[in-house]
Amino acid sequence: MRTNHRLAQLWLDALATELGAAAGTIDTYTDDLNCYLVWLEEKSLGLDEVGLEQVRDYIADLDQRGYAGSTIARRITVVRGLHRFLIAEELGSRDPTSTMSAMRRPRKLPFVLSVAETEALLESAHKLATDPSVGLYRQAGYARRAALFETLYASGMRISEALALPSDAAPAGTRMLLVRGKGDKQRLVPLHDRASEAIAHWQKLAAAYSGGSPSPWLFHSVRNGTKALARQAALLEIKEAAVVAGLPSPERVSPHVLRHAFATHMHSGGVDLRVLQELLGHAGIETTQIYTHLDTSRLHQMVRDLHPLNEE
Repeated sequence: MRTNHRLAQLWLDALATELGAAAGTIDTYTDDLNCYLVWLEEKSLGLDEVGLEQVRDYIADLDQRGYAGSTIARRITVVRGLHRFLIAEELGSRDPTSTMSAMRRPRKLPFVLSVAETEALLESAHKLATDPSVGLYRQAGYARRAALFETLYASGMRISEALALPSDAAPAGTRMLLVRGKGDKQRLVPLHDRASEAIAHWQKLAAAYSGGSPSPWLFHSVRNGTKALARQAALLEIKEAAVVAGLPSPERVSPHVLRHAFATHMHSGGVDLRVLQELLGHAGIETTQIYTHLDTSRLHQMVRDLHPLNEE
């Protein structure tokens, strides 16, 4: 079944070179494609031999193996994309998914911190960042943590966008950051005084520890300024901070949760969805509309918990 793999690789190459798909997207699609190709190999099927019945059998197999509905939907999207590509490039004679109705992904509301919980997370980070008794190296690390958290919550940017910021992205007094987002699109996001001050404190301590050696990155390794802060390190830091802050379900707290907090709290404060869409860098308003559902769910919870006639 080497032909199957060769054809699948042609599609992945086209996604990367012609459509500019991000590396993370290519990695995910590669995993999904491999799942499909292994299943075809087990059935001794070539891509051009697949019909609608076989695609349905594949979906049933994924379901029986216990994959989440969102994962199954994404893998079917990959199967559709591959077969459509083969037809478009005249590398296949039929598209077995052409008459198959689209599989709707279940809408899952993201985990969101309240304003009080977000404030507790930020305050715990600031407290450690202003404690010189821990030593300069650790204090600088805590200051970077506070600056990163403040930046994410002030701007709503993705963690990947924050970790890619250059060292001169936030000069003193700046109110806006220029962010390079998905598809290499640029947008301006807000940065308030508290975040700017946290960044300045982090940069001061980082320079003191390194002896003034410059770094190309705004958020970088304390020991080695030539290395940007790793995404996994940022994830571990926010989970640790959530435990220190005494937040419920600290295992669910991630850098992306601060993006959700920014969006939810801004929308609750009256920010228009279209403005929020621009700030978050969403390609379509449909993605931003999830925050209207979050507001509704919070209202239901408040009525359930606080209404005087709601007796347990």
